[in-house]
Amino acid sequence: MQLTACLRETIFTGASQKTSLGWLGIASFGVPEKLGCANLPLNSRQKELCKRKPYLLPSIREGARLGIQECRSQFRHERWNCMITAAATTAPMGASPLFGYELSSGTKETAFIYAVMAAGLVHSVTRSCSAGNMTECSCDTTLQNGGSASEGWHWGGCSDDVQYGMWFSRKFLDFPIRNTTGKENKVLLAMNLHNNEAGRQAVAKLMSVDCRCHGVSGSCAVKTCWKTMSSFEKIGHLLKDKYENSIQISDKIKRKMRRREKDQRKIPIHKDDLLYVNKSPNYCVEDKKLGIPGTQGRECNRTSEGADGCNLLCCGRGYNTHVVRHVERCECKFVWCCYVRCRRCESMTDVHTCK
Repeated sequence: MQLTACLRETIFTGASQKTSLGWLGIASFGVPEKLGCANLPLNSRQKELCKRKPYLLPSIREGARLGIQECRSQFRHERWNCMITAAATTAPMGASPLFGYELSSGTKETAFIYAVMAAGLVHSVTRSCSAGNMTECSCDTTLQNGGSASEGWHWGGCSDDVQYGMWFSRKFLDFPIRNTTGKENKVLLAMNLHNNEAGRQAVAKLMSVDCRCHGVSGSCAVKTCWKTMSSFEKIGHLLKDKYENSIQISDKIKRKMRRREKDQRKIPIHKDDLLYVNKSPNYCVEDKKLGIPGTQGRECNRTSEGADGCNLLCCGRGYNTHVVRHVERCECKFVWCCYVRCRRCESMTDVHTCK
């Protein structure tokens, strides 16, 4: 299934269409700026921002692609594998949610989706700034002409201006809580806003310093250093760890969000923690109403004790084994002159799928 084909859908949450992740649909458009802001799957605030900053559309598209791709990569061996819902791949554009149940469920999966999408937007916009693709932002100028002469290094090069990327991500994604009605809506929205920020914090936390040496014969008498973002894969791993250690919060908001367990409420909630309200389903059995496909037919690893192992992934139902024959060219040699001669090799592999 091609990623671009899967993404041509609008996304919304049950809590409020105003907190929509419909912008992810931009990932399906090759050149979104040609369509104009009015014709893209954006909410009213995002369209207004788009009209003022149309040059950011390629970065928004790349942010959506990064987030979705990393989500699918991090969960590819789990019961919930961050796949597009079946309804989303067949419905007309905008008629069905892309992730379906997970976007409005208030679960750990909801938390990860919001965090990784916000992080993807920060990463892509910041990269575009550093590449000189926009006049409004460039390198981080606050680090110019600094450093430590005694230690033999100074700031130079082009440091990634992650603060601009974070500013734009907040402006584009965060919807004020005061504009919503209903207790349930406010809890879910507050949760989503917090997880958006947790995703952004992950990008900032993993900023690293790269340096280049200068001196006679590579002596490294002086070093020029700059700050750079980590690969998005590394950011995805950090967010997956946050997902594994996410915090369940109370479904009632007073002055601020609190842990669900009363005996843990004195433990502070940090801005880089992932939060959820409701426990996740087990994702073992198909639920057409919620758009959960179940794990029947998923390929599993018979010898693994991890999440991809047949015991866990198949939820104790057992698995089927069938043999797959692979045919490929092998032992290729160049023959003078001028062609390549190969043997035809066959191999048999056992493939295990959940019952």
